[in-house]
Amino acid sequence: MRSAFNLILCVLLIIAWAGPLHAEPWFAVETGHKCAACHVNPTGGGKRTAYGNAFAQMVLTQRSLGEQWGEFWDGRIDKRVRVGGDVRANLTETRIPNQENSFQYDFEEAVVYLELRLIEDMLTFYFDERMAPGGAVNREAYALFRHANWHAKAGRMFLPFGWRLEDDSEFIRQASGINYATPDDGIEFGYEAPRGSVQLAISNGTAGAGENDRGKQYSMRGEYIRNKWRAGASFNFNDADAGDRQMQGVFAGLRTGRINWLAEADFISDESFSDGKREQWAVFAEANVRLRRGHNLKVSYGWFDPDDNIDEDERERASLVWELFPLPFTQFSLGARLNEGIPQNDFQNIDEIFLQLHLFF
Repeated sequence: MRSAFNLILCVLLIIAWAGPLHAEPWFAVETGHKCAACHVNPTGGGKRTAYGNAFAQMVLTQRSLGEQWGEFWDGRIDKRVRVGGDVRANLTETRIPNQENSFQYDFEEAVVYLELRLIEDMLTFYFDERMAPGGAVNREAYALFRHANWHAKAGRMFLPFGWRLEDDSEFIRQASGINYATPDDGIEFGYEAPRGSVQLAISNGTAGAGENDRGKQYSMRGEYIRNKWRAGASFNFNDADAGDRQMQGVFAGLRTGRINWLAEADFISDESFSDGKREQWAVFAEANVRLRRGHNLKVSYGWFDPDDNIDEDERERASLVWELFPLPFTQFSLGARLNEGIPQNDFQNIDEIFLQLHLFF
């Protein structure tokens, strides 16, 4: 990946010259908290809690609301209604071998969240709607019931499995098929212990489409948490007429000074392919370096083996991203994303340089 690392070096030089974040699991690793501390969804992602909003507006940014722009805002409309949202837009240069480079503006998404607290700390209706581009698409819509350390929810939801990364294109999210584009209809039960959590979901296994057989999908995620590190395991089994699919994985996080580390490895056994069962591996590692307040450097690497029985079909992916949080509700990301696959497939060897604006509340 020599050309890939040359591009990464170029981005590093840009970052050095420039001056001395959706769900981002490294925030949880840095603070030592669970994902449920920052998000309404107990398994992470989506609308932020009051703590999550306070962290984003007063800790993450170069300047907080209290320093210049008034009091912090937690999305509260009235006692029972709270809202939130994410908007992302990109400028991307794409380099595909044997083709002309492209440079384009991409309106990635506009997502709104609605939380209705019918009974405080007990019964909540929650909605996650992707409004654009294209028509509106419901991602999550469920009733959430809480009692002591237990929770249960029913409706459409993101399934518990591994790290819930913002970047759905990472191999661990694409290969597993569990990401922000594939919620499912079902029920979930969870327990929050002082040093960990566990969730079990039973769903249709159709990624939100209509049920087409009697089989169901079972997803389970457990995590043990300490102040500076955490480790967990995931399991998923989809009983489908087209062929059973089973996944198991491990994931971990570690804080070492200013660096927050993430890692995940998943093994997938899939019988739904027309040519027979395939065994796949997907691996992910990421380091987030807190350069100073409001500045984060993200370095990530992904590896994917789409068929364990075939040699030299592996794919690699490396990313380097500088994240700047200059003001509350605002994030800029400048980065390079580099891919390497089999030489005969140009689209497995795409390189990208991008600038993203992310507005969140």
